Amino acid sequence: MPEVSVLAGGQTGYGIDSAGVLISRLFSRLGYRIYMQHDYPSLIRGGHQFVIVRTSREQIAAHSDRVDFVLAFNQDAFDLHKTKFKENTLVIYDSARVQLDGWPQSAAIALNVRKILGAAGVSPAMDRFCLVGALCRALQIDFGFLEEVILKFDADLAELKLHVARQGFDQARPVHTLQPLAHPVLPALNGCQAMGLGLLKAGMQAYVGYPMTPVSPLLELFAELEPEFGLQVVLPESEIAVMLSALGYSYMGVKNAVGTSGGGFSLMVEGLGLAGQAELPVVVVMGQRSGPSTGMPTYTAQTDLHFVLHAGHGEFPRFVVAPGDADEAYYWAGIAMNKAWYYQMPAFILADRTVCLNLYSFDNQAEPELEDEAPVLWQGEGRYQRYQQTGNGVSPLAFPPLPGQAIKTNSYVHDEYGVVSEDPAIAAGVTDKGLLKERHLAA
Repeated sequence: MPEVSVLAGGQTGYGIDSAGVLISRLFSRLGYRIYMQHDYPSLIRGGHQFVIVRTSREQIAAHSDRVDFVLAFNQDAFDLHKTKFKENTLVIYDSARVQLDGWPQSAAIALNVRKILGAAGVSPAMDRFCLVGALCRALQIDFGFLEEVILKFDADLAELKLHVARQGFDQARPVHTLQPLAHPVLPALNGCQAMGLGLLKAGMQAYVGYPMTPVSPLLELFAELEPEFGLQVVLPESEIAVMLSALGYSYMGVKNAVGTSGGGFSLMVEGLGLAGQAELPVVVVMGQRSGPSTGMPTYTAQTDLHFVLHAGHGEFPRFVVAPGDADEAYYWAGIAMNKAWYYQMPAFILADRTVCLNLYSFDNQAEPELEDEAPVLWQGEGRYQRYQQTGNGVSPLAFPPLPGQAIKTNSYVHDEYGVVSEDPAIAAGVTDKGLLKERHLAA
């Protein structure tokens, strides 16, 4: 089979996402390119959750509406997705939980998962290994590939997981063949993880975030990498504090980013205006989701472009990128960091829940090389002018403490030294400075 789509469905909170990630890594190990759609309600437990893992020989960034295999962990996985079935879709199911009324047994594999888990003395949470083992047999995938994936990524209690997977494998039957490819194996990452790598490649030193779907994986990633990369990862009490903390980092010369969605960004807007007037760089990862207000917090939308373009009263320049997959998310996140710090302005990574949370085969060689680009720095001559007028609107930066110099930043209209002024000529110069930056950035 040159391309396969697998749907796994069950109750939210019981490892459906983990099953999808396991399948994605298995197919990646075989040399295929993958895309995993992840659908779940705004519930900790309960409700219906499903993933669709699609494989291809070529790079892909979308799922298929028609699936070849279904892993049915409960009745809803069969009942709610019949419109996605083909005539020969194979349903692998837990026979204690699922009844395939009207579906031919020739297109099904029944597993007594409860009995398999009970005999092994393991928790019901291991049911995914049983059904994925059966999927391997149905596709005639050598069990050794699944073993490698479990040992590398899911090694806790690996012996028991492999035992359960082997039981599912042995009780299934071959249906199709998915041959390994001689392609390089690519990691499976979601868009947030790819963005995180791009921000790190461009020199990010601090991340400030308040947990909010769909950008929470960024906070989790950076918290995990904090010791290895010497990061400062901060979770303040509110989104207002997130933006103001980030601007404090910027004033001190620490490259940083924040993550949010529409509701959280609404609280950040006043601080964004401060960034615009004070010319403080900040990178905002804006993960769009359904709105307005709470909307549907776990579902995607692409409705906030005008919001990020016009947020804040008055006028000030900003840089906005909108990546469409994990490769682009990696590259443009790094570009956003570099441009924010070169031009000393807010930069937005306008993503959506689909890009942020769905899984892709990640190939960092698919985009141009990223570098950590240094901002324009003051050379230390004379009295420091934080807002010095230049040919492209970019003033050389210096950071405190700096002996003998005052490094002012100001939310008021200010002169070149950062001193408050209401002189009309100075006010016009501040506006022209922002427009000059915008023209050079556009070029």
